[in-house]
Amino acid sequence: MRNSTRRIAALLGAVLLLSALSGCAAGSGKNQMSLMVDVAYLPKHAPFFAAVKRGFFAAEGIDLTLMPGSGSSNTVTAVETGKVDAGWADFGTTILSQGRGAKVKQVNLLQARSAYAVVGLKGKGINGWGDLVGKTVATEGAGAMTAMWPLAMQRLGLKKNDVNVVHASSASKIPGLLAGRWDANLALYVSDQPAIDALGREAVVLKWSDLGIDLYGNGIIFSDEKLKNDPEQVKKFNSAMQKGFLWSCAHPEEAAKDFQSEVSGFETKTVTLAINEQCDLNWGSGDSANEFGVMDDAGVQKMLQVAGQYLGLDPASKLTPSDVYSNAYLDPIRRNDTVKAP
Repeated sequence: MRNSTRRIAALLGAVLLLSALSGCAAGSGKNQMSLMVDVAYLPKHAPFFAAVKRGFFAAEGIDLTLMPGSGSSNTVTAVETGKVDAGWADFGTTILSQGRGAKVKQVNLLQARSAYAVVGLKGKGINGWGDLVGKTVATEGAGAMTAMWPLAMQRLGLKKNDVNVVHASSASKIPGLLAGRWDANLALYVSDQPAIDALGREAVVLKWSDLGIDLYGNGIIFSDEKLKNDPEQVKKFNSAMQKGFLWSCAHPEEAAKDFQSEVSGFETKTVTLAINEQCDLNWGSGDSANEFGVMDDAGVQKMLQVAGQYLGLDPASKLTPSDVYSNAYLDPIRRNDTVKAP
């Protein structure tokens, strides 16, 4: 009987120990977070890797896991459904998802300006906007740039048939351009210019922003549920993200090494080119021009108008700027502030 009692006591002790260990694991899990970017890893994502590797998230008590994406729309869905904690997604795509009922918000605008561009090859006849007449441009069929191309044509004073537009898959756009199947691509230049550079060619970039089409680009999104239930963790996340991103802009070669340690196949000069292009989009205009990540009603209202006119936002949508974004989870870094690694 005594032996049985001892065995039962030992078993109970083991169960209590396991329960305690499980409780500790659950507690530590609260500090674990995940971030899904917009597409598969590209050199433009180097600042995210540097922010983790240089200890910015660890300094905030966050163990961050990065995840590749498969389009901003899927990233928004992953955030809303709780598959990941945070996402890096296109502002216009976020608005469309919100218009369909997605309960998410933009809370940290890392790209105050969009990277929309026409990207061609040097020495192939396109050096400026006027050279597009009579040329063929490839674009992805359902992309936001395709939908907004009429706006660019309008700003150029061109008619629909002045430029021939063909549809191509994302994977075939650069090979088709190199093979001469078309003259240029509608593309995010922070992605395509480094990709062309990696292939030993030089790109010609015509930025839509030079036409006055200067819109919000990609930012950090969280679900409304996460914002409500754990606002302090979101603030810590934003603090780490902002510092890590701006540190990368000031130290592109070091950030490139951090990226290369996790993602192979890209030379340092290609990654640093992407980082520099990315960092050119940090600062916008208007009321929030000198505060990194901060959005304002005027900028968001412009995005809402574009989404309604070109991107397919339901005309009956009641979205307002306060539905779309919040600056409440930011302690923004100003333009001339210096960021040091932990």
